[in-house]
Amino acid sequence: MSKRIVIPLALALGVLGLLYVGLQMEDGGLPSPLVGKPAPPFELESLHDPEERLTEADFIGQVAIVNVWASWCDSCRLEHQHWRALAQRGTPIYSFNYRDRREQALRYLEVFGDPFEKIAFDPQADAGLEWGVYATPETYVLDAEGIIRYKHIGPVDARVIQEKILPLIEELEAGQS
Repeated sequence: MSKRIVIPLALALGVLGLLYVGLQMEDGGLPSPLVGKPAPPFELESLHDPEERLTEADFIGQVAIVNVWASWCDSCRLEHQHWRALAQRGTPIYSFNYRDRREQALRYLEVFGDPFEKIAFDPQADAGLEWGVYATPETYVLDAEGIIRYKHIGPVDARVIQEKILPLIEELEAGQS
């Protein structure tokens, strides 16, 4: 074969191989440098009340989940049922509404329910940048002191909730006693 065919073919196969490996990785394949560190500071409007300012202190004080979502995010809709179930269990869930329009986000919550204790409105991704958000949805588990103990990239499902998030929450809550 000629070099004009072999070299592009080899490059294309290499790129496809990397893509395949990347798609097989779970969220552990993209480690967050924030795990084990305090939640980054922010100051944003509340989604529900533009006059109310929220900061990282509003997400701290008890073991909690912080979810990053948007009304335009199809994957966020898939995981939303899990947040409603966890909220009914009594697990505090906070969130960032990320790169969204307020009207659309509020309509989304009317339709799908609002499981969140507080929602920081981040239309320009100001806080998202500091929190290391790659895309929506993303989920963090914070301990009571506001240290990020876990980050999940992509939609959560029942397996992630049962095998990763709930055991970690129970462990962190037991450590508070």
